[in-house]
Amino acid sequence: MTPVELCLGAPPRVVNLGVGVHGVTSDRDVFRLPDLWQLHVYGYVADLTVDAAGYAVRPGRVSVIPPGRRVEYHYRGRSEHLYAHFALADDGEPTRVPLIQDMGAEAPVLTDLVNRAVAAAPHSPARVSAEVWAALWRVADLGRRGTAGQPHACVEAAVAHIECRLHEVLTVPEVARAAGVSHNHLIRLFHAHFDTTVVAYIRSRRMARARHLLRESTLSISAIAAAVGMADLQAFNKACRRELGASPRAVRAGDPHDGGELGARTS
Repeated sequence: MTPVELCLGAPPRVVNLGVGVHGVTSDRDVFRLPDLWQLHVYGYVADLTVDAAGYAVRPGRVSVIPPGRRVEYHYRGRSEHLYAHFALADDGEPTRVPLIQDMGAEAPVLTDLVNRAVAAAPHSPARVSAEVWAALWRVADLGRRGTAGQPHACVEAAVAHIECRLHEVLTVPEVARAAGVSHNHLIRLFHAHFDTTVVAYIRSRRMARARHLLRESTLSISAIAAAVGMADLQAFNKACRRELGASPRAVRAGDPHDGGELGARTS
């Protein structure tokens, strides 16, 4: 399918959205939106033509149509869809997505996001923008799956499992089960996508969270160690020195040359 490029580095400016009702007085609509994008979440069967290219509209599909395109719909009776008309800033790296695609398992989430945006329209423009922005990121994720250089769905599942459990003991077999693949296959996928091992990835994510909490919070060092799954303070101290280049106390102080040891009463 013909791809379009979405720049999602900034929230969209949503101009209008709601439930579109078509196919009642005519089985054909032809129009353009010169300056606005169109997001449609479909629940019916129809034929769509965009600049002479034909697409099949089916329940469970979503389309994102750039500004200025000539759009023609042929309906088969009364047809209702959720829509949003919005402007995008040229901000962030463009993401190529199909003009129309199946939502698959994401259909309930995407539908709910757009419904929430519609409900917020009378009283909260900021909420509308946030919900549509989230929906567009979901659409972009749909379009990236299976393309070169993008994470495999199993890798995404493994990463989600890891991120939600950095405070726990994590093993490669456990993460592999959560991702629905074998231990060895997960290892191969992480090497392919991250050029590292699963264990090294987990360690890196633990230390990234530890650095943040050391620098930005007043949590005790012992509490931070526990929050990243390393309740043993000596092990946490060694991990910080190895991964962050300094002791926890030095990381907190922003001084990479502090060689002080981590004590049981450090805060």
